[in-house]
Amino acid sequence: MKPLNASLCVLIGASSYGVHASVVKLGFAEGYSVSEVTGVQYLFGVAVLFLAFLFTKKISLSKKHWISLFGVGVLLSMTGIFYGLSLHEVPASIAVVMLFQFTWIGVLIESIYMKKLPSNKKLISVLFLWLGTLLAGGIGSASGFKWTDNGLGILFGFLAAITFALFIFFSGKVAKDVPTIQKSMMISLGGLLVVLIAFRPSFLEEPIQLIEMADFGLLVGIFGSILPVVFFAIGTPHIDSSLSTIMGAAELPAAILAAMWILHEQVVFAQCMGILLILIGIAIPQFHLGPVRNRKQFG
Repeated sequence: MKPLNASLCVLIGASSYGVHASVVKLGFAEGYSVSEVTGVQYLFGVAVLFLAFLFTKKISLSKKHWISLFGVGVLLSMTGIFYGLSLHEVPASIAVVMLFQFTWIGVLIESIYMKKLPSNKKLISVLFLWLGTLLAGGIGSASGFKWTDNGLGILFGFLAAITFALFIFFSGKVAKDVPTIQKSMMISLGGLLVVLIAFRPSFLEEPIQLIEMADFGLLVGIFGSILPVVFFAIGTPHIDSSLSTIMGAAELPAAILAAMWILHEQVVFAQCMGILLILIGIAIPQFHLGPVRNRKQFG
């Protein structure tokens, strides 16, 4: 796969995870708890991926495959858990900003893994992303929000950023020979097991709740467990993890726009400028700035 196409896949996956924040908020508005929202997300996500798995290419998995894919699923589920807890404690814009710290964390992880400093182009990109995050998240204009009084929600958001950066890093490194749908299903299955063990959602004791939550469960499953996992599985193996992290920054513009359309939140000029800076930051690594060679003239 061409790097540009791989980057596009990561962009789609990240954007869907941005929409996921507003869908989760809709669930909270309906009175669902964090455990119910997270549990139904993975349950419906695994169910849909399993149906797709039945009709797509599959291979026999080794023990190494099982362990690595389940491990990636654990990271994704921990991201969902921490992110859900953060959304429950602080406004969606603040939770997304904290999760968005995965951009520089991901570049740092890649730098440590490769044992070399990031390129100047990537550092400039991260600078644009960071500045854009401050503006798009409305840090200076969050009405009535006090950072010192919301330490728990901020901490959960930062933990989500760490696990999400690790998820992006390892999703491009493990089980590259496993077909996309099979790989995605195994990752989501690992995440589901963690959520069920850690949270024990109420629908385990009252399965009738699953029928009542079906519409919401399918929606949150699509944007939280299907599209991100599938498109990251397609794109991340074909580009380095720091570039995947930068492409993943599309999550915040998508989250801001989704909050505007779905939750009817107001978007101010500063947030629009922030979105623009983020898009510039995303685009910078895609351009080759090397010298142009003159063609030799004959005759």
